[in-house]
Amino acid sequence: MKRIYIESLGCAKNQVDSEILLTYAIENGYERTLDAADADVIVVNTCGFIESAKEESINTFFALHEKNPEARIIMAGCLAERYGRSMDLEEADAIFGNKDLSLFPDVLEGREKLLIPDSPAPEKERDDRKVLLNFPGSAYLKISEGCNHRCSYCAIPVIRGSLRSRPMDKILKEAERLIESGVYEINIVAQDLGAYGTDDGGPSRFVELMDRLSSLPGDFVLRMLYIHPDTFPEGLIELMKERKKILPYLDIPFQHADERVLHAMKRTGNREKYLALIRRIREALPEAVIRTTIMLGFPGEDRKAFDEVMRFAEEARFDWMGSFLYSREEDTPAFDMRSEDEHEKAHKKAARWQKELEVFQQKITEENLQRFVGHEYIALVEEQIEGEELAIGRIYSEAPDVDGLTVIMGRWMKSGDRVRVGITRVRGIDLEGVRID
Repeated sequence: MKRIYIESLGCAKNQVDSEILLTYAIENGYERTLDAADADVIVVNTCGFIESAKEESINTFFALHEKNPEARIIMAGCLAERYGRSMDLEEADAIFGNKDLSLFPDVLEGREKLLIPDSPAPEKERDDRKVLLNFPGSAYLKISEGCNHRCSYCAIPVIRGSLRSRPMDKILKEAERLIESGVYEINIVAQDLGAYGTDDGGPSRFVELMDRLSSLPGDFVLRMLYIHPDTFPEGLIELMKERKKILPYLDIPFQHADERVLHAMKRTGNREKYLALIRRIREALPEAVIRTTIMLGFPGEDRKAFDEVMRFAEEARFDWMGSFLYSREEDTPAFDMRSEDEHEKAHKKAARWQKELEVFQQKITEENLQRFVGHEYIALVEEQIEGEELAIGRIYSEAPDVDGLTVIMGRWMKSGDRVRVGITRVRGIDLEGVRID
C-alpha cells in the first residue's frame, strides 16, 4: 500500500481541508503515515495569510523535501491557491489550490502538476471525513468558506473568496456523523460564524444553526470559534443560557480598540461598543470565557492608539488573548497605506509594544484562572504522560491548540476519556487538578 504524509499548517479551517485530502487519499489506496521519511507522497497544506505564515510554509516544504527527497511532494492549500500560478518551485511535483478538493486524486496520482480551480464545487463537498487530526474526542466542523467583511488588511477574500455558507442540512448531517463516531467536543469554525447564511442577502442564520445543532441527541458539546464583534448575532447569548451543550466560550477577534485605527481597518467598532458587548455577555453568562486577538502595527497606529488598546485590555480583562503584528499583504487595501521602508520601521516599534501587551495580558490571564480553583469540571483528556500518574487535558475554558491546558493527577486515563477534575491550583497559564471520579 502506498503511504501518504500530510503536514497541515495554519488555521483549523485548513486542518479540515487536510482531513478531506486524507480521506480522498485513503479512498485511492493510500495509507497515512506519521513519518515523512516513510512516505511515498508528502503533502504540505500551506497557509498564506500573513508573511510569517508564508515563510513557515516554504521552510516546511523544503525541510520535508530534504528529509525524503525520493517522495513525490505536493504543495497544497492557501499559499498554493494564492501564488501557485506564478510560483517558481521546481522541487514541487504538483501544486494544488483549495477551491475544489474533489480534484485532489488527479494531483495525487500525477495526472495534474498545476491544478488551481477557478471556482468551488459545493455540490462535491464532503461530510464524511475518515481521518481527524485532533486528539481523540475532539473535531472541527466548518460551516462556511470565505468572507464578505473585506477588512482592509485581510487577504482571506483574495485566497478563499467571498462567503459561501454550507447548507444547514449538510452541517447537521456531518455533526451527526461526528457524534456517532464518539466525538465529544465539536469546534464550530468559519472565518466569521456570525455571518453564516448572510451570503444570500438575508439576516444571519447562525443562531438558528446553533439551535438545531444543540438539539441533536447525544453526549457532546459545541465550542464556537471566531465571531466578528461588529456583527455579533442577536439572540446568541440567550440561546447559550438555555443550551448547556453550547460551551460558554466565545472567541471574538476585536483586533484593536482605537476607533481611528479600527475604521482604517474597515471595522465599525470602538472601545466603548466592544466593552458594552463584553459586559452584556458576562452579565448573562458569569461563567463565560472570552478570547480575543489584537493586531499591532497597522498603518496610522501611534502610541496614543496603543494606549487605547492597553486600556481596553485592562477594562475587558480577557481570559485569553493572542496578539500578532500587521503584515503588509499585496492585493489588500491597506497595502498602499505606507511604503515598505515605513512598514519595517513601524514593525520594529510594534514588536516592542507587543511584548508590553503580552506581559500585561499574561498577568490578567493568570488572575482570571484563579476563579476555577476549588471547582469541579469535566475535562477531555488529550494524552496520558508515559510513566507518570497524570494526563494533559482541557476543560471548557480551554480551546484546542490556542489556550492553556489542565494537568490532571490520576491513573488509568487515555486520550479521548472524559473525567471529572477538581481544580487545585494555577500553574502559569495552565490549571492543575485531581481526577475525582
